[in-house]
Amino acid sequence: MPGIYIHIPFCRRACHYCNFHFSVSQRQKDAFLDALLKEITIQADFFKCLDGESGINTLYIGGGTPSMLDTSEITKIFHHLAEVFPLTELEEFTLEANPDDLTYEKLLSLRDTPVNRLSIGIQSFQYNDLHYMNRLHTTGQAVESLKNALRLGFDKLTVDLIYGTPGMNDRMWKENLQRVVEMGIRHISAYALTVEEKTVLHYLIKHGKAEAVSDAQSARQFEIMCKILEDAGYDHYEISNFALSGHYSKHNMSYWTGDPYLGLGPSAHSFRGRIRSWNVANTAAYIASLEKGELPSEEESLSSEQAYNEYVMTALRTMWGCDLIHIQDEFGEHFVREIQKNARKHLQNGMLEMRKHHLIVTPKGKFFADGIASDLFAG
Repeated sequence: MPGIYIHIPFCRRACHYCNFHFSVSQRQKDAFLDALLKEITIQADFFKCLDGESGINTLYIGGGTPSMLDTSEITKIFHHLAEVFPLTELEEFTLEANPDDLTYEKLLSLRDTPVNRLSIGIQSFQYNDLHYMNRLHTTGQAVESLKNALRLGFDKLTVDLIYGTPGMNDRMWKENLQRVVEMGIRHISAYALTVEEKTVLHYLIKHGKAEAVSDAQSARQFEIMCKILEDAGYDHYEISNFALSGHYSKHNMSYWTGDPYLGLGPSAHSFRGRIRSWNVANTAAYIASLEKGELPSEEESLSSEQAYNEYVMTALRTMWGCDLIHIQDEFGEHFVREIQKNARKHLQNGMLEMRKHHLIVTPKGKFFADGIASDLFAG
């Protein structure tokens, strides 16, 4: 199920926790859009070497803040993609958006574009959380954006939430979750607040200007989330993602199942078979390269061990887990023996379980899935 991801590197304000590539200046926006169209054209043959692949199934515009784009700019990007890639089988076109951009008028305009799914960065309905994270929108804008999106027919919605923020007690976290459930949102992505180096939040905590994040709080609120959402009928189909049946994110599924995808825009990554590539994380350098007709990217070929480790990392995060038959067919018997040996202690301590030929993280182990996966790596 091939997919395309486009990174829009512009934001109105820098969130304190964000370590993605972005700029709060729009000075380069027009030059960036011209460069993006050139990159699309240059990458026309990206999927053609794949056996048995047909049209593009998913398109995802992320960032940054893609909802800053005018709908005419979104439509222009789509039409150029359609001239270069086969989009007749496109099932899902997702646009990431911030609540402050999603006015009623903007949503009306978006309804006339090919976008059929919105991923809205609510993060929290609590004022203190929004202030701590330096989010631009208000609680009122968050609620109104969701109400208006639903009213205008955008029933394919993802709401992004963040837990583990200092000052958000368990009652507040439950209120955030219950509000989303009661509004009928069918897909929820929720992430523990992490403090990445070189972010504003890292600087503030290091210098005692912001309260530190508590791992114990994050683990407890993860358990609260699992209980509330699973009781409400959501499938916990990936560690950070919950959905009602039939409403999984098709695009994100491609990352977890190893499908090929093309990344466009500065800092975007691509994957095709055992080839991984990435664009320069610098908008000016990205533009300059494409003005010369050159791709601003590097690539590497994954060894069997690297490809196996990536499979383990992504598959173990899903409710389907690691398929030992797939490992046997794709990587060989040596890797089956390796994962069985490395999984032994986690099977014994109840963090993992075997269901037929699938190695799956238990509810007890879900919060620690990434650490468990690293224990299963080869090498």
